[in-house]
Amino acid sequence: MFFDFGAGEILGLALLAIILVGPDRLPNLAVDAAKLVKKIKALSQSATSELRQNLGPGFEDLKPSDLHPKKFIQKHITNALEEDESAPAKFKAKIDPDLL
Repeated sequence: MFFDFGAGEILGLALLAIILVGPDRLPNLAVDAAKLVKKIKALSQSATSELRQNLGPGFEDLKPSDLHPKKFIQKHITNALEEDESAPAKFKAKIDPDLL
C-alpha cells in the first residue's frame, strides 16, 4: 500500500495517534503534517530541477533514482560493453608459428 504498510498497521497508528495526541488536537496535527510533506516535496522537486539545470544539456531526462551508485555503475558498464561489442576488432590474435 503506502511504504509497505498494511491497512491494519495504518489503523493501529491512527488509533495510537488519537490516544497520544487526543481527538481535539489531531486535526491540527494532520494539517501540519500535510504541510510538512508538501514542503518536503517542493524542496525535493526544486533540488532536482536545480541539479538538471547545473548539469547542462544531455541531462534533461535525469531522475534522482539514476544517481543511485548501483544503477549508475550498472548503466556505465552496460554502455561500455555495448560500445565494445559494436567496435570493430583492432587486432586479431595470431599463433606464433614457432610454437606449432
